[in-house]
Amino acid sequence: MDRLLAMRVFARVVEAGSFSRAAERLALSTTATSRLVADLETHLGARLLHRTTRRLSLTDAGRGYFERCTAILDEIDDAESAASSATQRATGTLRINAPVSFGARHLAELVPRYCNAHPDVTVDITLTDRQSGLVEEGYDLALRISEAVHSTLVARRLASARLVLVASPDYLARHGRPRAPADLAQHRCLGYAYTRGGVEWELGGAGGPHVIALRGPLRANNGDLLCQASIAGVGIALQPTFICAGALARGELEVLLPAFPPPELSIHAIYASRRHLSAKVRTFVDFLVTNLGEATWEHGSTPQDTGLKPANIKTSATRTPLRAR
Repeated sequence: MDRLLAMRVFARVVEAGSFSRAAERLALSTTATSRLVADLETHLGARLLHRTTRRLSLTDAGRGYFERCTAILDEIDDAESAASSATQRATGTLRINAPVSFGARHLAELVPRYCNAHPDVTVDITLTDRQSGLVEEGYDLALRISEAVHSTLVARRLASARLVLVASPDYLARHGRPRAPADLAQHRCLGYAYTRGGVEWELGGAGGPHVIALRGPLRANNGDLLCQASIAGVGIALQPTFICAGALARGELEVLLPAFPPPELSIHAIYASRRHLSAKVRTFVDFLVTNLGEATWEHGSTPQDTGLKPANIKTSATRTPLRAR
């Protein structure tokens, strides 16, 4: 028995929900497909599927095997794709979807370097905070900033995106400094419209999670606008450090309630499949992993945020540095 073939057939049967549909996708006969799964069960000494006249379902053993089996097959496909793309030249149009503030502040520096390194690739990048459908709108790759990615697509983590509560010294002088999450209910809080952060914030720390309903004079769908409003003393904002690091370094903003951190976000590259991954997508994702992995905005090494030094960053309790968690 070809174990790798049997594993692949088993995985396709589970995904398709029937032997006949899996056989069609694999260009095999239904009899051969069924026999390979049966041989695999015999080899393992365990039943993987419950079979009835109407449906297939996984046994407990089958469920665990399927999870490990698909992970192994993905790794094999990934390795083969990497080996293949190593000999392929990246060419064609690479359509990318990315958030506005992150794209303008960080991709603006990186994309030209990628273009110079891969002259046969035309990069077509759209900056929007609306989460467009990757496949439906014809994108090869999307960048997403979130706590976790729940998707049938492939998500590769690029870097952390730490959130901090910030306010200007002027605002704090006029309205006082919150000492606990509950105090935020009495403050002017600025909401980010594209997430539930437009109406409430969730903070961790002792006694958490703490959920705070926002009341404030401004809600917007752009993080840079909210950062500027916070610098101007309009209110308290929940900001990713890739936007506000420079303002913190210059003393225009201070970190509030560091003992009650918001959930940490991650920046992910999202693409359709590891299988048959094109050289243009693979090279760009690898380029981002190399250049974003250290979350350089935490250390002031991007052009926009040069000057961020740990000793310059103020918090409501101490002058300790920002640290990536």
